[in-house]
Amino acid sequence: MPRTIHTDGQRALCEAIAAARREKGLTQADLARELHCQQSLIARIESGERRIDVLEFIKIFRALGVSPAEALRRVGEQIPADQGI
Repeated sequence: MPRTIHTDGQRALCEAIAAARREKGLTQADLARELHCQQSLIARIESGERRIDVLEFIKIFRALGVSPAEALRRVGEQIPADQGI
């Protein structure tokens, strides 16, 4: 079973977070302040070095003013249906 940290889906998720942050005109430090965490955590998430769970996903996209459901739909569209887990 391949590790999901190196999949197209994980890359799509990381890019979706970074793109939403940039679209809002926020730096990683700005987002970190909003989420009460370190900027280095945001950098690790966006680079794919650190995976996030569903609760973190929700908090991140809410902090970015993006519907978590819409973000999930967009990321999901980029994951091949026949890709294993």
